[in-house]
Amino acid sequence: MLAKVPADLRRCQILGLVGTAFIAAGGETAGALPVRELLTPSSPRAALGLVGAYFGVVLLIAAWLLLGRLVRGPDKPSTRELMAVLVIWSLPLLLAPPLFSRDVYSYLAQGAMADAHMDVYSHGPALLGGPLADEVAPMWRNTAAPYGPVFLGVSSALAKASRGELPVGLLGMRLVALLGVALMAAALPRLARHSGADPAAALWLGALNPLVLLHLVAGAHNDAVMLGLLGLGLVAALGRWPILGAVLVTLAALVKAPAVLGLAAIVVLRIRAGDRPVRAVLTAAASAAATTVAATAVAGTGYGWIGALNTPVSSGNWALTSLLGRATGALLERFGSDLAPLAVPVCHALGIVTAAAVIGCIWLRLRPRPVYALGLSLATVAALGPAIRPWYALWGLFLIAAAAPSASVRHRVAGVTGVLALATLPSGGSADAGQLVLAVSGGVLALMVLVQARQTARAAVTGRTA
Repeated sequence: MLAKVPADLRRCQILGLVGTAFIAAGGETAGALPVRELLTPSSPRAALGLVGAYFGVVLLIAAWLLLGRLVRGPDKPSTRELMAVLVIWSLPLLLAPPLFSRDVYSYLAQGAMADAHMDVYSHGPALLGGPLADEVAPMWRNTAAPYGPVFLGVSSALAKASRGELPVGLLGMRLVALLGVALMAAALPRLARHSGADPAAALWLGALNPLVLLHLVAGAHNDAVMLGLLGLGLVAALGRWPILGAVLVTLAALVKAPAVLGLAAIVVLRIRAGDRPVRAVLTAAASAAATTVAATAVAGTGYGWIGALNTPVSSGNWALTSLLGRATGALLERFGSDLAPLAVPVCHALGIVTAAAVIGCIWLRLRPRPVYALGLSLATVAALGPAIRPWYALWGLFLIAAAAPSASVRHRVAGVTGVLALATLPSGGSADAGQLVLAVSGGVLALMVLVQARQTARAAVTGRTA
């Protein structure tokens, strides 16, 4: 496969492959390992793994940026060639341990609870007990599942099929995430053509993005399933299957709730296709209601997922509204006010109200561009919601990539991606000073290698032309 592509593209393939290989290798000692395999952060093997992982992350980001330059050039790669790059870069991560988060253990524990007919919307994995519950991050062991019945049905099936064998369950979860990424990649070119954007640029930003590889492939997050179903639903609505589109978007929302905003895009697309507004709204609503009832009945989890949308977030969350709430609470405490405990909940509520207002303005202004409006709306939900994680940026980025109105928008989004890709340790935990030093050392070492390689390449070119 590598021998049949242009030299510049081959270099990007190899550089990204080396990057993900170092990430996978570093994850063997510094990743989100099972508790029985965890090493102390100060151990030499864990330290070396952290340096190697960050060395690989920087190489991957560099390969992605170089690929972006090719995509903007006169001889840009085809969508098929870009799909091949995605496969090649993903290969080393397939059998790597979970990376950048321990959420996949929560998925399996919640699936085991659902399979055992426990109420996952009232109890956390601590009720399950046993080795699987021990793998869940301590802060989430007593937290109810915030996911919809579709994903819990999938995780329950995987928990049953794996029969408690952790490696089998982890591989199954990663394959589910890969399926979601494949759906995302398949939907992007079609959505880009509809929106008047470049399909190759859309794939580069929306599917080959380092956040996709680090958090959806390596981290096996269920956001991949949500986004894959959402993209497929929008593609169906662009064709002659508006009801199927509404069904798929609803299934995406029954994985994670933010995807429900996709129904607005379905309605707008159908109105633009000639449907009357009332009919478009009623059709989407009826399809969503029927899908919700059917999916909930099949999963057998009941409707507790509606109340679980209020599942609490971690106290140290870095979301904008959480930061503002904690700062306000600290100020109120300093002045001896009894209102200090209300600061965080009030700021979260204000964030939701503000997000609703911003989303309304987005749709009023960008209604002729529903895919782009949906991308900005999901980005707003991620930015103003009560919790934030680096992979939440993919909610909006996926569709912004498909419908960005200009190259400058893509460049700004790419800049944010580069920063967020460096924001999480391979273990998914918080970093102490020593770990920060090791991570920075790995990144600097990668930059030094890249600079040396570039100088060597320039010298070779100069020598040939002399």
